Amino acid sequence: MSSQRTLWRDRIQTAHAERVATARTRTHRAVSHRDGARCEVDGRSLVNFCGNDYLGLSQHFAVINAFQDAAAREGTGGLASHLVCGHHAQHEALERELADWLGSPRALLFGSGFLANIAAVQGLLGEDDVCVQDRLNHASLIDAARLAGCRLRRYPHADPEGAIRQLRNVPDGLAMLATDGVFSMDGDLAPLRDLALVARAQKAVLYVDDAHGVGVLGPDGRGTVAAARLSVQEVPLQLATFGKALGSYGAALHGDADLIGHLAETARSHLYTTALPPAQAAATRAAIKLARNDHWRREKLAELTAHFRERAGKLGLELLASGTPIQPVMCGDDRRALAMAQALEQQGYWVAAIRPPTVPEGRARLRVTFSALHTREQVDGLIEALARAAERVAIEGSDGARAAPATVAR
Repeated sequence: MSSQRTLWRDRIQTAHAERVATARTRTHRAVSHRDGARCEVDGRSLVNFCGNDYLGLSQHFAVINAFQDAAAREGTGGLASHLVCGHHAQHEALERELADWLGSPRALLFGSGFLANIAAVQGLLGEDDVCVQDRLNHASLIDAARLAGCRLRRYPHADPEGAIRQLRNVPDGLAMLATDGVFSMDGDLAPLRDLALVARAQKAVLYVDDAHGVGVLGPDGRGTVAAARLSVQEVPLQLATFGKALGSYGAALHGDADLIGHLAETARSHLYTTALPPAQAAATRAAIKLARNDHWRREKLAELTAHFRERAGKLGLELLASGTPIQPVMCGDDRRALAMAQALEQQGYWVAAIRPPTVPEGRARLRVTFSALHTREQVDGLIEALARAAERVAIEGSDGARAAPATVAR
């Protein structure tokens, strides 16, 4: 019987051949230096329009100084898990300051948003329960439900009626309604007020992954839940990540004090992993102060986004209905997206081509993202480069993407 078993080398070679045939190979690219909105890649200086450093805080002197000062005093490592000896005063202060900013009773730190999503779902749901999710939710939410062993039901994107149908068609047990606040590939917002009504009617826990909303949207940058004027009673659990608008690393769950307390004692991805380095927590604390008070950063993002949409629309580029710094330029065909990304890079602009399975089939795109570090002149240059790239690809055809470096894409 074992002679019929699949060999691992055969499996990965077959999978690689399929990716090559469908223009879906992926390779890391090494950034050798960053300076503001520019990155040095393969010896070339490119204006970066594919990162998530929305507020431009990752290189801010106050954030860097906080990291360096804490590292000099406390070292570079996290030492152990939080419940052993890894929970530092910097972690305690970060949890307290984050909860105060976001208007929650309590917060709990994690090494990444992926780990936090696993904790939120796995820490609450089991095989007798159900997790109902938007079809375009981040992959970590999908994986979290699978790891929890609960029933996973998905509803059409941003469709509250679809969510209520899924919740009605499940037996008794704990129910969670989980959604991104800002959808990372489309840039649009979840209909949170309607989803809150659905969750209340169906006695479900509403969980919002606000990775791309915190720092960018809402009063004082408190995110999509605050922008929707919803309270902890209506949304008892949220995710905030530090590696996007805050320019740091890590994540936190925040919300109802009893719920966060439960996860602090039971969430496997919190209990069984090393705590963030105290220096990283110190850097995030400095970033929170800036994000909370520097309203001009959000105002500049909104201005750049509106300017891009107006000019790109006049040029006939196909955009999605997004008012956030995530601005997808639709290409449809995978090879066309790759060819467009390569043409942009040749003009000095780094924009990622996003292809399935990250997005649905036939929905490949360029994911343009803005930062407070960008200038209007750089945005104008990108728009002109997009127009030239679209014209070039239309003339040459997307077959030119066969020679494009797959490293520009996801």
